[in-house]
Amino acid sequence: MVPRVLKRRILEKWARLWLCLTLAALLGMPANAEKKARIEKNEPPPPPELLLEGGRKLTFVRSFETDQDVSPKRGFFKKVLDVVAGPGEKRQAIRPYGIAIDSRGRAIVTDPGAKGIHIFDFADHKYKFIARNDKAENSLAAPQCVAVDAQDNFYVTDSESGKIFVFEPGGKFKRMIGNLKGGEGYFKRPTGIAVDSAAQRIYVTDTLRNKVYVLDMNGSVLQVIGKSGSGPGEFNFPTEIALRGQDLAVVDAMNFRVEVFDRGGNFKSEVGGVGDEDDLGTLFRPKGISFDSEGHLYVVDGAWDRVQVFNQQGDLLYYFGKRGVDPWGFNLPAGIFIDSKDGVYIVDSYNSRVEVFHYYGKQEQGGGQ
Repeated sequence: MVPRVLKRRILEKWARLWLCLTLAALLGMPANAEKKARIEKNEPPPPPELLLEGGRKLTFVRSFETDQDVSPKRGFFKKVLDVVAGPGEKRQAIRPYGIAIDSRGRAIVTDPGAKGIHIFDFADHKYKFIARNDKAENSLAAPQCVAVDAQDNFYVTDSESGKIFVFEPGGKFKRMIGNLKGGEGYFKRPTGIAVDSAAQRIYVTDTLRNKVYVLDMNGSVLQVIGKSGSGPGEFNFPTEIALRGQDLAVVDAMNFRVEVFDRGGNFKSEVGGVGDEDDLGTLFRPKGISFDSEGHLYVVDGAWDRVQVFNQQGDLLYYFGKRGVDPWGFNLPAGIFIDSKDGVYIVDSYNSRVEVFHYYGKQEQGGGQ
């Protein structure tokens, strides 16, 4: 004789199975019906490619914003389970700002809105969120920009604490740079950061001091670049920073430009200048900067919700982006990172997501990833 409790559990199990099968029959629809429903809703077609001179092009790849975006596609019965039991709790980017891609292809995204760091690992379908709030003097309060070294350690500036937090590739806290006695930070407002592992140098902008500091890997100051002003080599609120070859590019935010230096700190050139939204080639709220494989400089403009691309002579090549939530749309974009394969990652801050594009250079005409 089957015990009453066991019998009840068996019946409940079969009832749940019956419910799932019933929902499967109700929710299932052939692919052509799904396509028809999309057409009837007047949903826009996939975004077009941006065709450029010389056979070059820029294509939209995808966007991501939650931990579920790194997971493999959910099977049908898992979707049914979501309907029955409700979807699982997801981790959402709130106000992401900076981004870096490590050698494994993981996207490391700072989020001052969440007071932490998101790690999106698409290859291994893993996600991790990092926060440090256990100690008041060493708390991660306002993470801004991020850079990775050759070993995939990542370095995060904290504009509120005045320090740089260093984490191991797995996300474990490793050490602090700029931590003075009493818990005070050395920097007034560290923002942009870049790491040159070959030269064993760290470059960081101090926005309130109008300077770029060149550090060794232990955090000792080796060189200071810039001073307050609007002339060549001078800054008015420098923010993001990027390295390419022997060039050091710095966003000079309130002079509405990007300045380019050599590694010795000598001024070389500038792009941008103040203008209005219709005056292409000018800048109003320059944010993140990065270089593609052909040496083109990409400059995100947060106010105008677009990215402008300049050649090595400082001439505007093209631009893309507009205000909106659709692909190619932005709402106060901030950070940008271009990886070794010309994957272009743009932090769409107030849309709480990262948009991914791919640039096909002249040598890749018509090619694919």
